Amino acid sequence: MRKLFICLIFAMMVIASACTQNENGNSEHLKGLVFVKGGTFMNTKSNYFGKSTTVSSFYIGQYEVTQQEWKEIMGSNPSAFKGDHLPVEMVSWYDVVEYCNKRSIKEGLQPYYHIDKNNKDPNNRSEFDPIQWTVTIRAGANGYRLPTEAEWEYAAGGGQLSKSYTYSGSNQADEVAWYWKNAGDHILTGDWSWPAIENNKNKTKTIGLQKPNELGIYDMSGNVREWCWNWYGDLDSSSGAWRVVKGGGWMGDVSNSEVSFRGKFEASGLGPDQGFRVSRSE
Repeated sequence: MRKLFICLIFAMMVIASACTQNENGNSEHLKGLVFVKGGTFMNTKSNYFGKSTTVSSFYIGQYEVTQQEWKEIMGSNPSAFKGDHLPVEMVSWYDVVEYCNKRSIKEGLQPYYHIDKNNKDPNNRSEFDPIQWTVTIRAGANGYRLPTEAEWEYAAGGGQLSKSYTYSGSNQADEVAWYWKNAGDHILTGDWSWPAIENNKNKTKTIGLQKPNELGIYDMSGNVREWCWNWYGDLDSSSGAWRVVKGGGWMGDVSNSEVSFRGKFEASGLGPDQGFRVSRSE
């Protein structure tokens, strides 16, 4: 009887372990990602609040992609401010979709994007983007990808645990965001001023130093602006001249760090305040 009982307990442990793997996927691949339970928008300050938009459950990076992570996949470091634990910057939208595919392949996942470098994207209306690759989604692929604007805003706003903060995790920007006033040697005052920012030696900061949001995600306000999948225009536009960037950065005004702020940038654009974080479908 005792042997039977022990066998039953062991079998239950095996089943529980299998269920956990089925629900959460390979733990190695999900390392550094936060599970975001789907639903409607709870953050009253979100652009999507009160609309019919529903976000499916997904995973998103707990931190912005670092220079160390970038170098491990891409082999070089384009960043203006060097440091393994600083967010990577000076990366275009095209650079980051390539990173997502290469990281997926390295980890044995299915690349999420089909990247056609020979044909210009008919949905790209930019007059200044010299690249204009056609990038499409591989339906059902389980690899790394950029979050959609809706996913990004949903996660930054706290998902189903939202407390309707203005910034990601607080109503006080200095608690959660690195922006023009606090990202240098001293705390700046007054109105936004580029000469003051330069003289203050503002720059990116090590990931995860500020307070996380309700979901345990860091730096979704400030530090670097983050690329999203979507075209800039009406919410969920299918074409445009710019891609959406969210969250503001170390040189931006505090308003840019608000969860609801919608930024835009040429897909081929580069900047020392321009980075990203990865996501994956459930």
